[in-house]
Amino acid sequence: MTNPVDKFAMPRLASGALFVVGDKILLVRKTYGNCWDITGGYVDRGESPASACEREVREELGLNRTARRLLAHDWAPSDAEGDKLLYIFDCGELGRDEHAIRLDGTEIDRTEWVTVDDLAHYVIPRLERRLTNTYRAYTSGTILYLEHDEPRA
Repeated sequence: MTNPVDKFAMPRLASGALFVVGDKILLVRKTYGNCWDITGGYVDRGESPASACEREVREELGLNRTARRLLAHDWAPSDAEGDKLLYIFDCGELGRDEHAIRLDGTEIDRTEWVTVDDLAHYVIPRLERRLTNTYRAYTSGTILYLEHDEPRA
């Protein structure tokens, strides 16, 4: 007999921080795989997505920042990881805090401000779509629900 709970989704949750200056987004280069992304990572058991975002900013950049508002919520399943829910938060302007960034040296080895129009030169296509849409949410003061990195029609 099949347990009805067996068909419930058990998604992985990930949370990230969007830092913006004008038309630029702060990207971090992950040491594993030599790829660019925004600050963030998986949500731990019992941790809220906002708390995970704040923890990842502390761990990766050495900064204490508050997840101010949700910008995007993306349902982004993959064959390798199954159901996945991604949260991206506005963590405010860095301002003088940019000079206080202390990279962990383990996961992150570089940061770079990248214009939204140049994201394709740094990130994979699905992340480019997600970040471009999230930037639009940031600039318009809205929250976006995405599926596979795109607003749901």
